[in-house]
Amino acid sequence: MPNSASFRDSSLLPADVHTLRPAAQQIAEALRSGSCPADRFFDQFLPDDLRIVSEQYWTPLAVAKRAAEWLDDLGVRTVVDIGSGAGKFCVAASLVGHARYTGLEQRRSLVASARSLATVFDVRDRVSFVHGALGAMATPSADAYYLYNPFGQYFFRSHHDVDPGVEFNATRHAHDVAAVEQLLRRAPTGTYVLTYNGFGGRVPAGYRQIRIDRKLPSDLRLWRKEGRPPRLAIFASRRFGPERGSIAHASKV
Repeated sequence: MPNSASFRDSSLLPADVHTLRPAAQQIAEALRSGSCPADRFFDQFLPDDLRIVSEQYWTPLAVAKRAAEWLDDLGVRTVVDIGSGAGKFCVAASLVGHARYTGLEQRRSLVASARSLATVFDVRDRVSFVHGALGAMATPSADAYYLYNPFGQYFFRSHHDVDPGVEFNATRHAHDVAAVEQLLRRAPTGTYVLTYNGFGGRVPAGYRQIRIDRKLPSDLRLWRKEGRPPRLAIFASRRFGPERGSIAHASKV
């Protein structure tokens, strides 16, 4: 895989896109053919400060590839990534599968970078990014939701660290986790949820785990809402919880 110049600014000029796109298309073609390039090749298209922390914060390509394959198998058409960060999951998954991806991210600077990434890979027709905090705006409805420990704090040591109105504290974290649990409880039967390294809360009762891949850096799990759970399942969920957020793989902490 040839090297390509990374860009520092999240706002791309047409000349930048023209220069970067040939190398990006090589990565796209590799993913579409079933291969999985090393993350460093994809990460070169992120701004320098976001590339440096990719292993810690952004979804590995192998995870995005597996998720997209599962969702395609099930005929999922729309996916929302809650806490989409630099946009790596949405863009990479769209190169493998056929669903439409929407990323929801509260940091405006990361939304700008994610949109630039989608432009370089020429997937703006199926990938979009929305600036906003969960609970502060209507969450886009979807056939499936992706959760990769979405409420941890990022540390970039750059201008991306400064986003007015963005706060991280225990109260806000608890609020956001509760908002996800409420979103999943209200989701219609048949909704899918992908969790990678958890999200800090419980997948509500009524969701059945239908797939798991333990060969990735952390477990990737796929859940499906089966309808109103029996009383015993509700009790078990409240007491034990089907899944808790994990810190097995350093991510968004």
